[in-house]
Amino acid sequence: MNKDRVLTKLEEIKEQLFEISQYIGNNPELGNEEFKACAALAEILEESGFTVKTGICGQPTAFEAVYDSGQPGPSIGFMSEYDALPGLGHGCGHNLIGTMGAAAGISLKEAASVTGGKVYVYGTPAEETRGVKVTMAEDGIFDHLDAALMCHPGSHYRKSGSSLAMDALQFTFKGKTAHAAASPEKGINALDSVIQTFNSINALREHTTPDVRIHGIIPEGGKAANVVPDLAIAQFYVRAATRTAVNEVAEKVKNCARGAALASGTELDISYYEFSYDDMITNETLSASFTDSLMELGTDEGEIYEKTSGGSLDMGNVSQIVPSIHPYIKISGSPITGHTVEFRDAALSREGFEGMFRGACAMAVTGVKLLEDDSLLQTIQEEFKQAKESNER
Repeated sequence: MNKDRVLTKLEEIKEQLFEISQYIGNNPELGNEEFKACAALAEILEESGFTVKTGICGQPTAFEAVYDSGQPGPSIGFMSEYDALPGLGHGCGHNLIGTMGAAAGISLKEAASVTGGKVYVYGTPAEETRGVKVTMAEDGIFDHLDAALMCHPGSHYRKSGSSLAMDALQFTFKGKTAHAAASPEKGINALDSVIQTFNSINALREHTTPDVRIHGIIPEGGKAANVVPDLAIAQFYVRAATRTAVNEVAEKVKNCARGAALASGTELDISYYEFSYDDMITNETLSASFTDSLMELGTDEGEIYEKTSGGSLDMGNVSQIVPSIHPYIKISGSPITGHTVEFRDAALSREGFEGMFRGACAMAVTGVKLLEDDSLLQTIQEEFKQAKESNER
């Protein structure tokens, strides 16, 4: 059976996968600087019979690896992330995500060689900052896929759910310096514009829907208290349940900044300091197939929870193009929170790796179902089409 083929292959390379996850975890690299991780994953994929292209979409640490069986069949894609967090390392477990995507692809190759079809593994840098999946999606890299899968580590098993669409807005206000005590009337205070923008946004929150999140910082607000600041910068994340909703709220937030600039007499420049993320559209049919695969591997149904968090993912942009899932895999027996030292340590532990390994197995088994069951794939595609039509209305 093809299921046995993929699971046997995973067992054969298990310790090699552990070494790779440890290597990436112990050599953390920030977004767009993941040269070691990219090279390590590309190497094992090439050794396993994949054709690998690095530097795709103008991103030096991105890659596309493909195995083409030479026979007709679906194209299944797995995502690998491998960027670390500043000062913390792999506090989000991307050393496991990167290894897991490669592992699922390598093992599914064993089935595709029999059933037909193509298997893709994508190296997607900088998820924590300027998520390269956005660029890859815009460049059409995923257009040919029939399904896209990835798993994220966590303290519980969670089904793939939704995520918030997001814009990363930067407001740069320019004024005029003056002595703040001797001649304040000669200055134009850029910081006043930032403060007024925050106050206006705080008032705006009263009139937004419960899914909306607006949160910001002031990375530049002046250098000395006795100098009227001529430059001040505010950065905000604007999030909501859908891209349409984010577009509407972001325009209101921009108007808050425009009004503040008008009131204080500053010049305003509006820009985006990170990529915009679309909301995640989980394909429920594909998600149910993955959940079934987890249970076939011994995970009790009662251990698998619904996703409840409200962050943003560049996987959301992929899900707008191809049926996608982004479930969570348990890597710790005790509660852990992402972006912490505890999460990093769990991602480097043997227990964490075993959780990752089960995730790779579940993705590979799900891939086998997609390769073998035309009716399942058809149902997935029909759901995706309906979800897209509903989202566009």
